Amino acid sequence: MKKRNLHLIFFIVIALVALFPEVANCQVKRALLVGISNYSSNRVTQWTDIHGANDVELLASTLKSQRFKITKVTNQQATAKRIRKELVSLVKSCRAGDVVYIHFSGHGQPFEDQNKDEADGWDEAIIPYDAQKVYSKGKYEGANHILDDELSRYFSQIRTKVGAKGFLCVVIDACHSGGASRGEEMEEDEEIFSRGTRDGFSSTRKPYRPPVNTNGHFVINSSGTQSGIVILEACRSYQSNYEIKQDGQYYGPLSYYINKTLRSNQLVKSLSWVQVVKRLMDGDRRLTKQNMVIETSLK
Repeated sequence: MKKRNLHLIFFIVIALVALFPEVANCQVKRALLVGISNYSSNRVTQWTDIHGANDVELLASTLKSQRFKITKVTNQQATAKRIRKELVSLVKSCRAGDVVYIHFSGHGQPFEDQNKDEADGWDEAIIPYDAQKVYSKGKYEGANHILDDELSRYFSQIRTKVGAKGFLCVVIDACHSGGASRGEEMEEDEEIFSRGTRDGFSSTRKPYRPPVNTNGHFVINSSGTQSGIVILEACRSYQSNYEIKQDGQYYGPLSYYINKTLRSNQLVKSLSWVQVVKRLMDGDRRLTKQNMVIETSLK
């Protein structure tokens, strides 16, 4: 009887491994989704309202269906302190082989380079709920802006933790050169919602003049012990990122088409699903003046 039970347990384990190979590899899928819509409820910051929280709700359902463990941070919750706390927590929780998805939908802003590591003199920053738009000496000097240098450190730590068998995907549905002109293919009754600003955050009032770089694919160096990484951005540095209206709701275009793609494709360590997103964005006539940017270590 005992021998028969052991055989039964053995076959059950084999079946589970076949059906759910990530169990054998202890792989966990983790997602941190940050989206801000109601910037204007914090009157000090001077940012306009957009619809970043819509992106989070859209993606959360799809990622849940792919068995991601999801953390959502939206609107007033999405302060600089909270976003940093969640990134630190994510780094600590990651294990070898994990798939990690980080998403930010909100405003972006150029930030005058402080450590001279940027050729054009500007860092890029994502804008939490409590980051002010204008530099004010002694009052607000940029502490709540989250710069690309800081984000890169979190990304590097995650890639090291999840290792060569893991994967990190980062999506930034913002921009750093926002405008307010109407797209040629937009309906007349559609409002214009642009993410980001052309006004750089600068203690010297330095004007922001983005370089015109038409390259849409950048290579990220990788060591043999780090995971593969894909970073997707909604547009090039000199372009504006305009929200699109679908079924009566406004979304970031990159978020919308990522969600549409992931409804029929798994989020895996591959550029195949990324290329589907790119084709969908390229095919949307409302987006003829913005181009998705891919930064990746994958080939």
